[in-house]
Amino acid sequence: MKELTLSEISTAVNGKITEDCTFKGVYTDSRKPVKGGLFIALEGDRFDGHDFIKNAEADGAAAVLCRKKADTGLPVIYVDDTKKALLALAAYYRSKCDVKVVGLTGSVGKTTTKEMTALVMASEYNTIKTQGNLNNDIGMPLTIFTIESDTQAAVIEMGMNHSGEIYALTAVSRPDVGIITNVGVSHIENLGSRENILKAKLEILEGMKKGSTLIINGDNDLLSQVENPDYNIVFFGMENEKCTVKAVDVQQSAEGTECKFIYNNEKYDVYIPIAGVHNVYNALAAFCAGVYTGIEPCKAADAIKAYVPAGMRQKTVKKNGITFIEDCYNASPDSVKAGINTLSSLGAKRTVAVLGDMLELGDYSETAHSQCGEYAARKGIDVLFAYGKESENTAKKAEESGVKEVYHFLDENALADKISDILCDGDAILFKASRGMKLENVIESVYEKLENQGK
Repeated sequence: MKELTLSEISTAVNGKITEDCTFKGVYTDSRKPVKGGLFIALEGDRFDGHDFIKNAEADGAAAVLCRKKADTGLPVIYVDDTKKALLALAAYYRSKCDVKVVGLTGSVGKTTTKEMTALVMASEYNTIKTQGNLNNDIGMPLTIFTIESDTQAAVIEMGMNHSGEIYALTAVSRPDVGIITNVGVSHIENLGSRENILKAKLEILEGMKKGSTLIINGDNDLLSQVENPDYNIVFFGMENEKCTVKAVDVQQSAEGTECKFIYNNEKYDVYIPIAGVHNVYNALAAFCAGVYTGIEPCKAADAIKAYVPAGMRQKTVKKNGITFIEDCYNASPDSVKAGINTLSSLGAKRTVAVLGDMLELGDYSETAHSQCGEYAARKGIDVLFAYGKESENTAKKAEESGVKEVYHFLDENALADKISDILCDGDAILFKASRGMKLENVIESVYEKLENQGK
Protein backbone atom coordinates (compact mmCIF):
# COMPACT_ATOMS: atom_id res chain seq x y z
CA MET A 1 0.00 0.00 0.00
CA LYS A 2 1.15 3.52 -0.75
CA GLU A 3 1.82 5.74 2.26
CA LEU A 4 -1.02 8.01 3.41
CA THR A 5 -1.57 10.54 6.20
CA LEU A 6 -4.53 10.88 8.55
CA SER A 7 -5.05 14.50 7.46
CA GLU A 8 -5.14 13.36 3.83
CA ILE A 9 -7.92 10.84 4.43
CA SER A 10 -9.95 12.80 6.97
CA THR A 11 -12.23 14.39 4.38
CA ALA A 12 -12.76 11.10 2.53
CA VAL A 13 -13.91 9.29 5.68
CA ASN A 14 -15.57 12.35 7.26
CA GLY A 15 -13.39 12.01 10.34
CA LYS A 16 -11.70 14.13 12.98
CA ILE A 17 -8.07 13.49 13.88
CA THR A 18 -6.32 13.97 17.21
CA GLU A 19 -2.94 14.44 15.52
CA ASP A 20 -1.50 13.77 12.11
CA CYS A 21 0.75 10.87 11.16
CA THR A 22 1.64 8.66 8.22
CA PHE A 23 0.59 5.04 7.86
CA LYS A 24 1.15 2.30 5.34
CA GLY A 25 -1.31 -0.56 5.39
CA VAL A 26 -4.82 -1.03 6.76
CA TYR A 27 -6.12 -3.90 8.88
CA THR A 28 -9.23 -4.79 10.87
CA ASP A 29 -8.10 -7.92 12.73
CA SER A 30 -5.74 -7.30 15.65
CA ARG A 31 -4.59 -10.92 15.36
CA LYS A 32 -3.09 -10.04 11.97
CA PRO A 33 -1.23 -6.82 12.75
CA VAL A 34 0.34 -4.58 10.12
CA LYS A 35 3.24 -2.73 11.70
CA GLY A 36 2.99 0.94 10.82
CA GLY A 37 -0.56 0.43 9.58
CA LEU A 38 -3.97 1.91 10.38
CA PHE A 39 -6.11 -0.29 12.65
CA ILE A 40 -9.83 0.10 11.95
CA ALA A 41 -12.04 -0.86 14.90
CA LEU A 42 -15.03 -2.52 13.25
CA GLU A 43 -18.14 -3.33 15.25
CA GLY A 44 -20.37 -6.39 14.81
CA ASP A 45 -23.04 -8.36 16.61
CA ARG A 46 -20.44 -10.59 18.27
CA PHE A 47 -17.31 -8.44 18.38
CA ASP A 48 -16.13 -4.89 18.95
CA GLY A 49 -12.81 -3.84 17.48
CA HIS A 50 -12.53 -1.09 20.08
CA ASP A 51 -11.70 -3.82 22.63
CA PHE A 52 -8.49 -4.54 20.72
CA ILE A 53 -7.05 -1.08 20.26
CA LYS A 54 -4.48 -1.71 23.00
CA ASN A 55 -3.41 -4.88 21.17
CA ALA A 56 -2.98 -2.91 17.97
CA GLU A 57 -0.88 -0.32 19.79
CA ALA A 58 1.32 -2.99 21.33
CA ASP A 59 1.84 -4.64 17.94
CA GLY A 60 3.08 -1.45 16.28
CA ALA A 61 0.06 0.18 14.67
CA ALA A 62 0.71 3.74 13.51
CA ALA A 63 -2.83 4.99 14.12
CA VAL A 64 -6.39 3.96 14.91
CA LEU A 65 -9.70 4.69 13.17
CA CYS A 66 -12.60 4.26 15.58
CA ARG A 67 -16.00 5.50 16.72
CA LYS A 68 -15.72 5.38 20.52
CA LYS A 69 -13.33 7.28 22.78
CA ALA A 70 -10.02 5.42 22.60
CA ASP A 71 -7.63 5.00 25.52
CA THR A 72 -4.44 5.03 23.48
CA GLY A 73 -1.31 7.05 22.90
CA LEU A 74 -1.64 6.58 19.15
CA PRO A 75 -3.01 9.20 16.76
CA VAL A 76 -6.73 8.61 16.29
CA ILE A 77 -9.22 9.48 13.58
CA TYR A 78 -12.80 9.46 14.87
CA VAL A 79 -15.74 8.64 12.56
CA ASP A 80 -19.46 7.99 12.97
CA ASP A 81 -19.39 4.52 11.38
CA THR A 82 -16.19 2.51 11.03
CA LYS A 83 -17.46 0.12 8.33
CA LYS A 84 -18.62 3.01 6.14
CA ALA A 85 -15.28 4.67 6.76
CA LEU A 86 -13.47 1.51 5.62
CA LEU A 87 -15.36 1.59 2.32
CA ALA A 88 -14.83 5.33 1.91
CA LEU A 89 -11.11 5.00 2.57
CA ALA A 90 -10.84 2.16 0.03
CA ALA A 91 -12.68 4.27 -2.55
CA TYR A 92 -10.29 7.16 -1.94
CA TYR A 93 -7.25 4.89 -2.23
CA ARG A 94 -8.61 3.35 -5.45
CA SER A 95 -8.92 6.87 -6.91
CA LYS A 96 -5.18 7.40 -6.35
CA CYS A 97 -4.17 4.18 -8.14
CA ASP A 98 -3.61 4.02 -11.89
CA VAL A 99 -4.44 0.34 -12.39
CA LYS A 100 -6.63 -1.74 -14.69
CA VAL A 101 -9.38 -3.18 -12.50
CA VAL A 102 -11.36 -6.23 -13.55
CA GLY A 103 -14.41 -6.62 -11.31
CA LEU A 104 -16.39 -9.84 -11.38
CA THR A 105 -19.52 -11.33 -9.90
CA GLY A 106 -21.96 -14.15 -10.65
CA SER A 107 -24.10 -16.83 -9.04
CA VAL A 108 -21.45 -19.54 -9.43
CA GLY A 109 -17.90 -19.75 -10.72
CA LYS A 110 -16.68 -16.44 -9.30
CA THR A 111 -13.58 -17.70 -7.59
CA THR A 112 -12.49 -20.02 -10.41
CA THR A 113 -13.01 -17.21 -12.91
CA LYS A 114 -11.10 -14.84 -10.64
CA GLU A 115 -8.14 -17.20 -10.46
CA MET A 116 -8.09 -17.75 -14.22
CA THR A 117 -8.50 -14.04 -14.90
CA ALA A 118 -5.61 -13.21 -12.58
CA LEU A 119 -3.40 -15.66 -14.50
CA VAL A 120 -4.35 -14.03 -17.80
CA MET A 121 -3.79 -10.51 -16.49
CA ALA A 122 -0.47 -11.51 -14.90
CA SER A 123 0.79 -12.66 -18.31
CA GLU A 124 1.11 -8.97 -19.22
CA TYR A 125 0.69 -6.89 -16.06
CA ASN A 126 1.89 -6.90 -12.45
CA THR A 127 -1.37 -8.13 -10.96
CA ILE A 128 -3.01 -8.45 -7.54
CA LYS A 129 -6.22 -10.37 -6.87
CA THR A 130 -8.81 -11.03 -4.20
CA GLN A 131 -7.36 -13.54 -1.75
CA GLY A 132 -9.52 -16.48 -0.72
CA ASN A 133 -13.16 -15.48 -0.37
CA LEU A 134 -12.54 -11.90 0.79
CA ASN A 135 -15.24 -10.60 -1.53
CA ASN A 136 -17.60 -8.75 0.82
CA ASP A 137 -17.76 -5.19 2.15
CA ILE A 138 -14.85 -5.86 4.51
CA GLY A 139 -12.66 -8.20 2.49
CA MET A 140 -12.88 -6.32 -0.80
CA PRO A 141 -11.65 -2.98 0.61
CA LEU A 142 -8.71 -4.80 2.20
CA THR A 143 -7.84 -6.17 -1.24
CA ILE A 144 -7.86 -2.64 -2.66
CA PHE A 145 -5.28 -1.65 -0.04
CA THR A 146 -2.84 -4.28 -1.38
CA ILE A 147 -2.40 -2.24 -4.57
CA GLU A 148 1.18 -0.96 -4.59
CA SER A 149 2.88 1.75 -6.65
CA ASP A 150 4.09 -0.87 -9.15
CA THR A 151 0.73 -2.69 -9.43
CA GLN A 152 -0.67 -2.54 -12.95
CA ALA A 153 -3.85 -4.63 -12.67
CA ALA A 154 -6.25 -5.86 -10.01
CA VAL A 155 -8.81 -8.67 -10.24
CA ILE A 156 -11.56 -7.99 -7.73
CA GLU A 157 -14.22 -10.56 -6.83
CA MET A 158 -17.54 -9.19 -5.58
CA GLY A 159 -19.96 -11.38 -3.64
CA MET A 160 -23.51 -10.63 -2.54
CA ASN A 161 -26.62 -12.11 -1.02
CA HIS A 162 -28.83 -9.00 -0.96
CA SER A 163 -29.58 -6.24 -3.42
CA GLY A 164 -27.43 -3.13 -3.04
CA GLU A 165 -24.29 -5.01 -2.00
CA ILE A 166 -22.69 -5.10 -5.45
CA TYR A 167 -23.57 -1.41 -5.81
CA ALA A 168 -21.52 -0.61 -2.70
CA LEU A 169 -18.55 -2.71 -3.85
CA THR A 170 -18.44 -1.45 -7.42
CA ALA A 171 -18.58 2.15 -6.16
CA VAL A 172 -15.33 1.43 -4.33
CA SER A 173 -13.47 -0.69 -6.92
CA ARG A 174 -14.67 1.21 -10.04
CA PRO A 175 -13.93 -1.60 -12.53
CA ASP A 176 -12.54 -0.79 -15.96
CA VAL A 177 -13.89 -4.16 -17.13
CA GLY A 178 -16.75 -6.08 -15.53
CA ILE A 179 -17.60 -9.80 -15.67
CA ILE A 180 -20.86 -11.55 -14.77
CA THR A 181 -20.26 -15.31 -14.92
CA ASN A 182 -23.94 -16.32 -14.86
CA VAL A 183 -27.26 -15.82 -13.11
CA GLY A 184 -28.58 -18.83 -11.23
CA VAL A 185 -30.53 -19.27 -8.01
CA SER A 186 -27.87 -18.71 -5.33
CA HIS A 187 -29.32 -16.46 -2.60
CA ILE A 188 -32.80 -16.66 -4.12
CA GLU A 189 -34.05 -16.92 -0.52
CA ASN A 190 -33.10 -13.26 -0.02
CA LEU A 191 -33.77 -11.90 -3.50
CA GLY A 192 -36.99 -13.69 -4.39
CA SER A 193 -36.44 -14.45 -8.09
CA ARG A 194 -33.73 -14.93 -10.70
CA GLU A 195 -34.83 -11.67 -12.28
CA ASN A 196 -34.02 -9.88 -9.03
CA ILE A 197 -30.68 -11.69 -8.90
CA LEU A 198 -29.94 -10.37 -12.41
CA LYS A 199 -30.76 -6.82 -11.31
CA ALA A 200 -28.45 -7.19 -8.33
CA LYS A 201 -25.60 -8.49 -10.49
CA LEU A 202 -26.04 -5.65 -12.98
CA GLU A 203 -25.37 -3.19 -10.16
CA ILE A 204 -21.73 -3.71 -11.17
CA LEU A 205 -22.32 -1.18 -13.96
CA GLU A 206 -22.95 1.60 -11.43
CA GLY A 207 -19.24 1.84 -10.67
CA MET A 208 -18.08 1.59 -14.28
CA LYS A 209 -17.50 4.47 -16.68
CA LYS A 210 -19.81 4.79 -19.67
CA GLY A 211 -18.32 3.03 -22.67
CA SER A 212 -16.40 0.45 -20.63
CA THR A 213 -16.69 -3.27 -21.26
CA LEU A 214 -19.05 -5.69 -19.52
CA ILE A 215 -18.29 -9.36 -20.24
CA ILE A 216 -21.25 -11.71 -19.75
CA ASN A 217 -22.31 -15.28 -20.44
CA GLY A 218 -24.27 -15.27 -23.70
CA ASP A 219 -25.52 -18.82 -23.12
CA ASN A 220 -27.24 -17.88 -19.85
CA ASP A 221 -30.95 -17.37 -20.51
CA LEU A 222 -31.19 -14.09 -18.57
CA LEU A 223 -27.77 -12.59 -19.31
CA SER A 224 -28.21 -13.19 -23.04
CA GLN A 225 -31.04 -10.65 -22.99
CA VAL A 226 -28.98 -7.84 -21.44
CA GLU A 227 -28.79 -4.68 -23.52
CA ASN A 228 -27.28 -1.34 -22.55
CA PRO A 229 -26.12 1.15 -25.19
CA ASP A 230 -24.01 2.99 -22.60
CA TYR A 231 -21.59 0.06 -22.31
CA ASN A 232 -19.67 -2.30 -24.57
CA ILE A 233 -21.48 -5.58 -23.91
CA VAL A 234 -19.35 -8.61 -24.86
CA PHE A 235 -20.99 -12.04 -24.86
CA PHE A 236 -19.01 -15.27 -24.46
CA GLY A 237 -20.32 -18.81 -24.81
CA MET A 238 -20.60 -21.95 -26.91
CA GLU A 239 -24.16 -21.91 -28.25
CA ASN A 240 -25.50 -18.39 -28.77
CA GLU A 241 -24.70 -17.04 -32.23
CA LYS A 242 -24.34 -13.48 -30.95
CA CYS A 243 -21.38 -14.42 -28.73
CA THR A 244 -18.29 -12.39 -29.64
CA VAL A 245 -15.98 -15.03 -28.19
CA LYS A 246 -16.87 -18.71 -28.55
CA ALA A 247 -15.45 -22.07 -27.49
CA VAL A 248 -15.55 -24.98 -29.96
CA ASP A 249 -14.14 -28.50 -30.28
CA VAL A 250 -14.40 -29.17 -26.54
CA GLN A 251 -12.78 -32.45 -25.48
CA GLN A 252 -12.85 -33.55 -21.83
CA SER A 253 -10.99 -35.98 -19.63
CA ALA A 254 -10.61 -36.42 -15.87
CA GLU A 255 -7.37 -34.44 -16.01
CA GLY A 256 -8.56 -31.45 -18.02
CA THR A 257 -10.30 -29.96 -21.02
CA GLU A 258 -9.01 -29.06 -24.47
CA CYS A 259 -10.84 -26.65 -26.75
CA LYS A 260 -10.42 -23.76 -29.14
CA PHE A 261 -11.51 -20.17 -28.58
CA ILE A 262 -12.71 -18.17 -31.57
CA TYR A 263 -12.07 -14.43 -31.41
CA ASN A 264 -12.01 -12.05 -34.39
CA ASN A 265 -12.34 -15.07 -36.72
CA GLU A 266 -9.10 -16.56 -35.37
CA LYS A 267 -8.82 -19.82 -33.41
CA TYR A 268 -6.67 -20.19 -30.30
CA ASP A 269 -5.81 -23.53 -28.65
CA VAL A 270 -6.71 -23.63 -24.96
CA TYR A 271 -5.96 -26.24 -22.31
CA ILE A 272 -7.86 -26.00 -19.01
CA PRO A 273 -6.28 -28.28 -16.38
CA ILE A 274 -9.64 -29.14 -14.81
CA ALA A 275 -12.63 -31.09 -16.06
CA GLY A 276 -16.09 -29.73 -16.79
CA VAL A 277 -17.80 -27.68 -19.48
CA HIS A 278 -18.64 -25.06 -16.84
CA ASN A 279 -14.93 -24.36 -16.52
CA VAL A 280 -14.78 -23.62 -20.24
CA TYR A 281 -17.16 -20.74 -19.52
CA ASN A 282 -14.93 -19.55 -16.68
CA ALA A 283 -11.91 -19.65 -18.99
CA LEU A 284 -13.80 -17.79 -21.71
CA ALA A 285 -14.55 -14.96 -19.29
CA ALA A 286 -10.90 -14.79 -18.24
CA PHE A 287 -9.74 -14.77 -21.87
CA CYS A 288 -12.15 -11.92 -22.67
CA ALA A 289 -10.87 -9.88 -19.72
CA GLY A 290 -7.38 -10.22 -21.10
CA VAL A 291 -8.05 -9.29 -24.70
CA TYR A 292 -10.27 -6.36 -23.72
CA THR A 293 -7.49 -4.93 -21.55
CA GLY A 294 -4.94 -5.12 -24.33
CA ILE A 295 -3.38 -8.58 -23.95
CA GLU A 296 -2.58 -10.52 -27.12
CA PRO A 297 -5.15 -13.32 -27.58
CA CYS A 298 -2.50 -16.04 -27.92
CA LYS A 299 -0.90 -14.94 -24.64
CA ALA A 300 -4.28 -14.82 -22.88
CA ALA A 301 -5.19 -18.30 -24.12
CA ASP A 302 -1.85 -19.77 -23.10
CA ALA A 303 -2.01 -18.35 -19.55
CA ILE A 304 -5.04 -20.47 -18.63
CA LYS A 305 -3.08 -23.73 -18.69
CA ALA A 306 -1.37 -22.71 -15.41
CA TYR A 307 -4.65 -22.78 -13.45
CA VAL A 308 -4.66 -24.79 -10.21
CA PRO A 309 -7.99 -25.38 -8.38
CA ALA A 310 -8.27 -23.27 -5.23
CA GLY A 311 -9.30 -24.67 -1.86
CA MET A 312 -11.90 -27.44 -2.06
CA ARG A 313 -13.10 -26.54 -5.54
CA GLN A 314 -13.30 -29.44 -7.98
CA LYS A 315 -10.02 -31.08 -7.15
CA THR A 316 -9.57 -34.35 -9.06
CA VAL A 317 -7.74 -37.15 -7.24
CA LYS A 318 -7.02 -40.71 -8.40
CA LYS A 319 -6.74 -43.43 -5.78
CA ASN A 320 -6.69 -47.18 -6.33
CA GLY A 321 -8.11 -46.85 -9.85
CA ILE A 322 -10.98 -44.64 -8.65
CA THR A 323 -11.41 -41.03 -9.81
CA PHE A 324 -12.51 -38.69 -6.99
CA ILE A 325 -13.89 -35.22 -7.72
CA GLU A 326 -13.68 -33.22 -4.49
CA ASP A 327 -15.96 -30.18 -4.76
CA CYS A 328 -16.97 -29.28 -1.22
CA TYR A 329 -16.52 -25.52 -1.10
CA ASN A 330 -20.11 -24.62 -1.90
CA ALA A 331 -23.16 -25.77 -3.82
CA SER A 332 -26.17 -24.40 -5.65
CA PRO A 333 -28.51 -26.14 -8.13
CA ASP A 334 -26.46 -24.78 -11.02
CA SER A 335 -23.11 -25.91 -9.66
CA VAL A 336 -24.47 -29.33 -8.67
CA LYS A 337 -25.74 -29.87 -12.21
CA ALA A 338 -22.37 -28.73 -13.55
CA GLY A 339 -20.66 -31.26 -11.28
CA ILE A 340 -22.97 -34.02 -12.50
CA ASN A 341 -22.17 -33.04 -16.10
CA THR A 342 -18.46 -33.36 -15.35
CA LEU A 343 -18.92 -36.73 -13.66
CA SER A 344 -20.97 -38.14 -16.54
CA SER A 345 -18.44 -36.94 -19.13
CA LEU A 346 -15.49 -38.92 -17.73
CA GLY A 347 -16.33 -42.24 -19.36
CA ALA A 348 -16.02 -44.18 -16.09
CA LYS A 349 -17.23 -47.75 -15.71
CA ARG A 350 -19.65 -46.52 -13.07
CA THR A 351 -20.57 -43.01 -11.91
CA VAL A 352 -21.28 -42.28 -8.25
CA ALA A 353 -22.60 -38.93 -7.00
CA VAL A 354 -22.51 -37.89 -3.33
CA LEU A 355 -24.80 -34.88 -3.06
CA GLY A 356 -25.22 -33.07 0.25
CA ASP A 357 -27.63 -30.33 1.23
CA MET A 358 -27.64 -27.04 -0.66
CA LEU A 359 -28.20 -24.29 1.91
CA GLU A 360 -29.78 -20.82 1.77
CA LEU A 361 -32.48 -21.78 -0.73
CA GLY A 362 -35.48 -21.01 1.48
CA ASP A 363 -38.85 -21.99 0.02
CA TYR A 364 -37.10 -23.10 -3.18
CA SER A 365 -35.14 -25.81 -1.36
CA GLU A 366 -37.48 -28.79 -1.89
CA THR A 367 -37.86 -28.04 -5.60
CA ALA A 368 -34.13 -27.46 -6.09
CA HIS A 369 -33.08 -30.69 -4.38
CA SER A 370 -35.69 -32.66 -6.31
CA GLN A 371 -34.49 -31.17 -9.58
CA CYS A 372 -30.93 -32.29 -8.83
CA GLY A 373 -32.14 -35.84 -8.22
CA GLU A 374 -34.03 -35.86 -11.50
CA TYR A 375 -31.01 -34.38 -13.29
CA ALA A 376 -28.74 -37.13 -11.95
CA ALA A 377 -31.10 -39.70 -13.46
CA ARG A 378 -31.26 -37.84 -16.77
CA LYS A 379 -27.44 -37.83 -17.00
CA GLY A 380 -27.24 -41.56 -16.31
CA ILE A 381 -25.64 -41.50 -12.86
CA ASP A 382 -25.41 -45.09 -11.61
CA VAL A 383 -25.32 -44.58 -7.84
CA LEU A 384 -26.50 -41.59 -5.83
CA PHE A 385 -25.80 -40.89 -2.17
CA ALA A 386 -27.86 -38.08 -0.64
CA TYR A 387 -26.57 -36.56 2.60
CA GLY A 388 -28.55 -34.27 4.89
CA LYS A 389 -32.14 -33.48 5.75
CA GLU A 390 -32.92 -31.45 2.62
CA SER A 391 -31.25 -34.01 0.37
CA GLU A 392 -33.94 -36.56 1.18
CA ASN A 393 -35.82 -34.83 -1.66
CA THR A 394 -32.84 -35.46 -3.94
CA ALA A 395 -32.89 -39.16 -3.10
CA LYS A 396 -36.66 -39.55 -3.57
CA LYS A 397 -36.69 -37.86 -6.96
CA ALA A 398 -33.57 -39.72 -8.15
CA GLU A 399 -35.17 -43.06 -7.28
CA GLU A 400 -38.46 -42.09 -8.95
CA SER A 401 -36.56 -40.97 -12.05
CA GLY A 402 -34.62 -44.19 -12.51
CA VAL A 403 -31.24 -43.99 -10.77
CA LYS A 404 -30.26 -47.65 -10.20
CA GLU A 405 -28.98 -47.31 -6.62
CA VAL A 406 -30.03 -44.53 -4.25
CA TYR A 407 -29.05 -44.10 -0.59
CA HIS A 408 -29.88 -41.39 1.92
CA PHE A 409 -27.87 -40.70 5.09
CA LEU A 410 -27.99 -38.23 7.96
CA ASP A 411 -24.85 -39.58 9.64
CA GLU A 412 -21.47 -38.88 8.02
CA ASN A 413 -19.81 -42.01 9.42
CA ALA A 414 -22.52 -44.30 8.08
CA LEU A 415 -22.27 -42.49 4.74
CA ALA A 416 -18.50 -42.97 4.57
CA ASP A 417 -18.85 -46.66 5.47
CA LYS A 418 -21.32 -47.36 2.66
CA ILE A 419 -19.35 -45.40 0.06
CA SER A 420 -16.20 -47.33 0.97
CA ASP A 421 -18.04 -50.66 0.69
CA ILE A 422 -19.40 -50.09 -2.81
CA LEU A 423 -16.49 -48.33 -4.60
CA CYS A 424 -14.64 -50.37 -7.21
CA ASP A 425 -11.74 -49.99 -9.61
CA GLY A 426 -12.87 -47.87 -12.59
CA ASP A 427 -15.49 -45.86 -10.70
CA ALA A 428 -15.68 -42.07 -10.75
CA ILE A 429 -17.22 -40.35 -7.74
CA LEU A 430 -18.31 -36.74 -7.20
CA PHE A 431 -18.61 -35.11 -3.76
CA LYS A 432 -20.71 -31.93 -3.85
CA ALA A 433 -22.46 -29.99 -1.07
CA SER A 434 -22.71 -26.60 0.56
CA ARG A 435 -19.76 -25.64 2.74
CA GLY A 436 -21.79 -26.04 5.93
CA MET A 437 -22.19 -29.78 5.30
CA LYS A 438 -18.42 -30.33 5.75
CA LEU A 439 -18.39 -33.08 3.16
CA GLU A 440 -14.59 -33.03 3.18
CA ASN A 441 -14.79 -35.00 6.45
CA VAL A 442 -16.57 -37.78 4.59
CA ILE A 443 -13.94 -37.76 1.84
CA GLU A 444 -11.11 -38.13 4.33
CA SER A 445 -12.93 -40.99 6.06
CA VAL A 446 -13.45 -42.75 2.72
CA TYR A 447 -9.76 -42.39 1.84
CA GLU A 448 -8.76 -43.83 5.21
CA LYS A 449 -11.20 -46.74 4.95
CA LEU A 450 -10.09 -47.62 1.42
CA GLU A 451 -6.49 -47.61 2.54
CA ASN A 452 -7.28 -49.90 5.47
CA GLN A 453 -9.27 -52.21 3.20
CA GLY A 454 -6.38 -52.36 0.76
CA LYS A 455 -8.65 -51.28 -2.11
